[in-house]
Amino acid sequence: MGLGDEESTEFRRRRWARDRELRAPRSPQHLSTADFLTLGNAVCGFLAIYSTTTGILMPHLTGESNAPVKHSAATVVTLLLIGAMCDLFDGLVARKLRSSALGAELDNLADLISFGIAPAYFVAVWGLVSSGSNQQLSAFIALTVLLAVVLRLARFSAVKMRPGIFQGMPCPMGAMTVIAIVLLDPPFLPGLLLIFGVAYLMVSRIEYPKPQGLLATATVAWIVVSIGCLAAWAAGLPGGDTLMHIGALAQIALAAMAPLLVIRRKVGEKVGVVRARRAENRG
Repeated sequence: MGLGDEESTEFRRRRWARDRELRAPRSPQHLSTADFLTLGNAVCGFLAIYSTTTGILMPHLTGESNAPVKHSAATVVTLLLIGAMCDLFDGLVARKLRSSALGAELDNLADLISFGIAPAYFVAVWGLVSSGSNQQLSAFIALTVLLAVVLRLARFSAVKMRPGIFQGMPCPMGAMTVIAIVLLDPPFLPGLLLIFGVAYLMVSRIEYPKPQGLLATATVAWIVVSIGCLAAWAAGLPGGDTLMHIGALAQIALAAMAPLLVIRRKVGEKVGVVRARRAENRG
């Protein structure tokens, strides 16, 4: 082996050792870059709760009719969308760079704040400020949303799934679907039934694909477009209300796509079995 080959081998060995060191989990005393994104998700969840309280609940309680409720609602949704983006990127960054021993625990706690407590609180406040609503019933449905997220996160940590899928609707999608339903301000009881259905989908065994590759890129593009539509709606621009309604309906349709595909597949399987039996009987 020549000198050049020895230097090349030594260079590869050092680079492999450096990459292994960079990818190795840090001790619990240190935070990685991905952890800061996770903490950003938690901050967005807290700010969403704060905006719901100061911009929607307090004006209703004090009777301030000129309060910018629309702007506050758009701020809440934008914060949760940014939190969802942080949740998407913290996993990607953790796989590319060094992760920490706190990563998984921090991620679950941040998701609980942003995609459990914040949307559940939003539903409860909607039940307080919406006309013709029932405060106790809305609080109960809000509690089902929170418990669904808690169970969803616990199952995600305890149950190993095959790569590339989630069992049950992911918490960020569930939270944004709940918020989309509230933004549409449907009749009270049908709205609560829809929200309860979203909570059920989060704890169901329906398989949802993980946002990777093109799907992750499409998710980021969807978030950016949604933020733009919300900004136009909050600013009162022409067509802003239409954009908000289209975005909310598209979010609900996206959430319903996976269970509809599962139903279609099961119906197709049953039809195939019936056809096979008929063919056997004819034979």
